[in-house]
Amino acid sequence: MSARTLAGIEALAAVIARMPGPATAASGRVLVGIAGAPGAGKSTVATALAARLPGAVVLPMDGFHLPQARLVELGRRDRMGAPDTFDAAAFVALLRRLRDAASAGSTVLAPGFDRTVEEPVPDEVALPPQRPIVIVEGNYLLLERDGWGPVADLLDLAVGLVVDDAVRRERLIARHIAFGKSPDAAAAWALGPDERNAVAIAATLQRADVLLAP
Repeated sequence: MSARTLAGIEALAAVIARMPGPATAASGRVLVGIAGAPGAGKSTVATALAARLPGAVVLPMDGFHLPQARLVELGRRDRMGAPDTFDAAAFVALLRRLRDAASAGSTVLAPGFDRTVEEPVPDEVALPPQRPIVIVEGNYLLLERDGWGPVADLLDLAVGLVVDDAVRRERLIARHIAFGKSPDAAAAWALGPDERNAVAIAATLQRADVLLAP
């Protein structure tokens, strides 16, 4: 059965509001995943959604980028952002901790990401028990390879973002420029490594519970 498509964040917020809440979950937490290609607007959607859901907090996948020094060692720096340039195992372990009833009353810390230097920042994101709805956003939540396979089963709801590719690429180039790349370098990265990742991600959205056209 194909996933139904929702139009707008309000519609998605209404769906989540009707789901069984944290009180009925063994861990006391509900995990909602927002998946999509680079430039699809995952961070924007997650932030707007959290603002509409009392008790919600956003967990970005970006904090699980491997450090640049490690990417250089592995020979992967020139394709940073690909599935195997993240610590997928650590990401899965953190989601499992969030699902673990034993951690229900504790604050879980997750890494953030500094886009100005493109490095993870340890323990930057706090996920306290008072914020039981965790909106997880990232590229590879629905990918089945490179260690990402367990993620989908750890989510209570998986949402795939559907955005016009031309709009997405334009946003992505503008973001790269804003964080220091020249226009030519920004376009080359957006249409090179980012685009290859986008193609892989598009194929995963069929695993989403719902699709969102924001």
